[in-house]
Amino acid sequence: MRIELPEKVKRIIAILQRNGYEAYAVGGCVRDAMLGREPQDWDITTSALPDQVKALFSRTIDTGIQHGTVTVLLDREGFEVTTYRVDGKYEDGRHPSEVSFTASLAEDLKRRDFTVNAMAYNEKDGLIDLFDGAGDLKRGVIRCVGNAVERFSEDALRILRAFRFSAQLDFSIEEETLRAAKELAESLQKISAERIYAELTKLLVSGHPERLFEAYRRGITAVILPEFDRMCATPQNHAAHYADVGRHSLDVVRFSTRDFPYAGLEGFSAEEFRWLRLAALFHDIGKPDCRTTDETGIDHFHGHALRGAEMVKGVLRRLKADNATTDTVSRLVRWHDYPFVPEERALRRAMYKIGVDIFPLLLGLRHADLSAHAEPYRTDGPENLRKVWEAFLAVRSRAECVSLKDLAVDGSDLIAEGFQPGKELGKVLSQLLLLVIEEPEKNTKEELLRLAKQELGR
Repeated sequence: MRIELPEKVKRIIAILQRNGYEAYAVGGCVRDAMLGREPQDWDITTSALPDQVKALFSRTIDTGIQHGTVTVLLDREGFEVTTYRVDGKYEDGRHPSEVSFTASLAEDLKRRDFTVNAMAYNEKDGLIDLFDGAGDLKRGVIRCVGNAVERFSEDALRILRAFRFSAQLDFSIEEETLRAAKELAESLQKISAERIYAELTKLLVSGHPERLFEAYRRGITAVILPEFDRMCATPQNHAAHYADVGRHSLDVVRFSTRDFPYAGLEGFSAEEFRWLRLAALFHDIGKPDCRTTDETGIDHFHGHALRGAEMVKGVLRRLKADNATTDTVSRLVRWHDYPFVPEERALRRAMYKIGVDIFPLLLGLRHADLSAHAEPYRTDGPENLRKVWEAFLAVRSRAECVSLKDLAVDGSDLIAEGFQPGKELGKVLSQLLLLVIEEPEKNTKEELLRLAKQELGR
């Protein structure tokens, strides 16, 4: 098999080979190239020691030199070059206690996680595939290199990575690997929240986020996301739903796309898409706490959006998500059930309550949520949302005031008219904003100052 390596990768490999060292592209970049996907990074493995690598290239960075990794810079582009290594004993379930360098490519490949990530390639030797990674690529299988229990015992994060790769590549997970994942699921407690969050979000933004349900079935989410297990254990005895809260939420994740469902917006950025998928997963997280059943056997979940907004803040803080993600996702969860009316005055009120910044994301979430409902509950909803979006665009096109920053006066204007600084000043501005939301034509400095002095009794 021939793989087309980038020119700079070929140059680095050639320089190492000319100086008597072995060198190969290795790992995920080889896997992706074989699948016809564009590799995000090109990693190189070599028999040269770090100092020997540094001696051959004019610009290098010691990015992980204690583990044998040097970043080689060519025309300001960085490529990680790592010495063949053998890992020592893993005492914390994540990091080897020591790393020793080896002259054997086979020893280096033997320590890697999955067969599809344990292949190396250069133009001279072709594909080095000691564990039938190419065969597993053809079969669509994620399988540990060697003994699965040993690989997961070395690094428990590999358990979650197996499900993430399954979701990204649309591969099944080999049975022995699945058994080992279930057996060692508790060891994920040793993994930092940041790394759990990184793998979880990669899985969620993949093409097959529903693979999280397989992680649930194998006891993985019980360790890393017990809230999801509660969702899966919560039925929805209601005509609007065909699944429990957990599986419904995964369907909403699956229906959440980077493409905006209505005209007038090209799509979401990578960061916005991540927020959308997280909000889709957690939009009903409050339902287990809010479930009641009436005398006819129908379930109700009054107040679940507000409860969910508070719960998701706790979950995302536990996972060490950034503040922007925590704030945005909790707001989306808080308002995901808002009763939108496609009328401009009602839309201005909604924009004031919810915030203009998350409106497109919120409508994308609502569209996905409706798509995951039972018929006929998903029939009329999307058309109503399209009308809501059109009303939103109309309000925005006229730059109508829906927040204090859009108000034609500010605190300094009121102080100049004799108002005293303090809480009362903020109340007056809020009252003026509510007046303008009802009657946008009043958003002029002259009119607002008149209203503040006369109508508000100041």
